[in-house]
Amino acid sequence: MIRKLKSGEYRLYSRKKNPKTGKRRNLGTFKSMAAAKKHEKDVQYFKRH
Repeated sequence: MIRKLKSGEYRLYSRKKNPKTGKRRNLGTFKSMAAAKKHEKDVQYFKRH
C-alpha cells in the first residue's frame, strides 16, 4: 500500500496491519511513485522465493 506524504514523497506500507499495534509496517520511503511501485513488486517477489 503506497501513500503520499506531505513532503511529496511516497511511503510503502505493509498490506496487513500489525495486530499488536494496529498500524501498518513502514517498508520504505521513496521520491517517486514509480520507485515505490517497483519496490512493492520486489517485496512481493521475495515473499514467494
